[in-house]
Amino acid sequence: MTASPVTERRAYPARERDIHRSDLRERGGSRPVRRAGRPSTPGPADPSRRATYGLDAFTFFIANLQTGFGPFLAVYFTQQKWTQSDIGLALTVGSLVSLLGQMPGGAFVDASRSKRFAAGFSAFWVGASAVMLAALPTYLVVMLAMAIHSAASCVLTPAIAAISIGLVGHAQAGERLGRNASFSAVGNALGAAGMGAIGYYLSNNAVFYLAGVLVIPALVSLSFIPSGRSVDAGRPRPAAQEPEPQPREAGGISALLKNRALLCFAACMVLFFLANAAMLPLVGSVMTLRASETATALVAACIMVPQAVLALTAPFVGRLAQSWGRKPLLLIGFAALPVRGLFFAFVSDPYWMVAIQVFDGISASVLGVMVPLIVSDVTRGTGRFNTALGAVGTGMGIGAALSTALAGLMADELGSQTAFLGLAIVGAAGLVLVLLIMPETRRRNGDEAHDPS
Repeated sequence: MTASPVTERRAYPARERDIHRSDLRERGGSRPVRRAGRPSTPGPADPSRRATYGLDAFTFFIANLQTGFGPFLAVYFTQQKWTQSDIGLALTVGSLVSLLGQMPGGAFVDASRSKRFAAGFSAFWVGASAVMLAALPTYLVVMLAMAIHSAASCVLTPAIAAISIGLVGHAQAGERLGRNASFSAVGNALGAAGMGAIGYYLSNNAVFYLAGVLVIPALVSLSFIPSGRSVDAGRPRPAAQEPEPQPREAGGISALLKNRALLCFAACMVLFFLANAAMLPLVGSVMTLRASETATALVAACIMVPQAVLALTAPFVGRLAQSWGRKPLLLIGFAALPVRGLFFAFVSDPYWMVAIQVFDGISASVLGVMVPLIVSDVTRGTGRFNTALGAVGTGMGIGAALSTALAGLMADELGSQTAFLGLAIVGAAGLVLVLLIMPETRRRNGDEAHDPS
């Protein structure tokens, strides 16, 4: 993170002195005066190293843990002699709960007085669901475990975003969210490699036992993060040199439906995922037809390339979000999608198709930072950040669900090249929508960003 300015020392009462520094941070006001000759001390917007590293580690271990619920599920169920229809039903249960639980999960985090408790509670149940899958792979237990995992994940994701923004403040939120995305990408990559090795050398159910064990270091890491109001994102707080902003109307869904910037952003994200979600599965199918012997390794490379790009570029994207603003970066992330689709439509070499996945990494890096950051911008002062984040997540889930059906229909009827072109057109429509209707949401010079709501 960037070096923090030297701040003037102030004497606080004993009780105020015990509060974590992030509770005393400025919210968009002028920077503290730099005093020459004084030792450098953390500014009021900077969390302690203990909290920073704790959040880094928590994000990393949660990514490790969640990796076990990816491709390893289908492998594990197949080993347990499940039919494809039963496997599909189990995965569908998880998907439906995830789709329906986004907004309630966000609302739970909004209502929680301690975001750290919400994150720890949900992380525990994600780990518990993994142990359930490994210990009792019966039909009913698996369905219950999949539902528990999806419901807990609906709370965990907004809780991490709330902790992150609450810890550093809106002024440094972009850099912190970029750091989260980077550690998450590294965690996903290492988790996939480690669990793949354990599944190969031990057994597939050992993968899920490992996922359950990983919740322990995750919770230990979480304990380094201060609890309470210091990590309460999305609520108005007084700044050191400006009057306390008045909270906006804190209604439920009705308040979100009146927030024009939020609705514009959600519409853009639906179109993005409508174009994006089916692209990699379609690439996998094409690679299997063109290079059947190396298809598995090539698909794995298609997954690893974007993760590598994400890990390297996400912190940089977070810093640019503060200097450039949100919209220019959002345009870059959206523009990479139709370019990727066009390349896939006209490139036949499987190895070049792996290289094209760099564009997926660019989009993932931008959106991994921009989604929570823009939602935080447009809901600032409402106390509805996590509910709104859940609403946007629901839209993304709907777009992703429709994407696979749309691409499958186009590929069967018109061929894979036409399917890629169709997805590229949808992605281009999302880019145009961002350009035309999405406002810039970054605050400037301590003033509230323009919010059409």
